[in-house]
Amino acid sequence: QVQLVESGGGLVQAGGSLRLSCAASGRTFSSSTVGWFRQAPGKEREFVAAISWGGGAKDYADSVKGRFTISRDNAKNMVYLQMNSLKPEDTAVYYCAADQEFRPRDQYSYDYWGQGTQVTVSS
Repeated sequence: QVQLVESGGGLVQAGGSLRLSCAASGRTFSSSTVGWFRQAPGKEREFVAAISWGGGAKDYADSVKGRFTISRDNAKNMVYLQMNSLKPEDTAVYYCAADQEFRPRDQYSYDYWGQGTQVTVSS
């Protein structure tokens, strides 16, 4: 069992930065793939980024590549999403999720989800 809690969301102007954090509890976290997904109002949830259990493999959606960076600290049971050069279209609720396999873009593969944190980017 893994419990996930996101934090770090907020309101930022376009071009600004935010760092989201995903705090995890549960003994299987360090062996889990962790992904970030987002859902904007009226839209389906979409993949943002994912990192393998050891951090050696990362995947990013094309829309965030070069602007967002995912990282993890297994000693602290934390995963981070550094978001730079934010755009209004990045506005969404951001969720972290954990998966025992590495299928980064398959949201249905993820077993555990946090409650989400709101990110709002003003123009």
